[in-house]
Amino acid sequence: MSKRETAGGAGERVRLDKWLWAARFFKTRTLAQEAIEGGHVKVQGARAKPSHEVKPGERLTITIGEYVWEITVKALSARRGPASEARLLYEEDPASLARRQEAVARKRERREPRVRGDAVDRAKLRALKRGG
Repeated sequence: MSKRETAGGAGERVRLDKWLWAARFFKTRTLAQEAIEGGHVKVQGARAKPSHEVKPGERLTITIGEYVWEITVKALSARRGPASEARLLYEEDPASLARRQEAVARKRERREPRVRGDAVDRAKLRALKRGG
């Protein structure tokens, strides 16, 4: 592993878009760049550019859909690894975690249950579509 890919290191530099991708907030660097440029990622409360060099201790606010993460960068990585490693790159505020869990619970309550007809209903529908 090179100096840029390891956690720790005093002279390490990692772009914000690459770090967000490595920390598994976004599936691709392009999605991370679009979120940053769209103002959905803030560094220390201010908008940033995808090329911003992330440093341990920086506070990030990441908005994805209706969910908001408020995190502190703990380590740097330019390499996308397993989710278990990605979780070690940041620490989420307890208040942020509680708000997100509450939002997930509200979303589950709003969701309507899937209703699937039984075999008889499906047979009737097929017959209707065939013209019989």
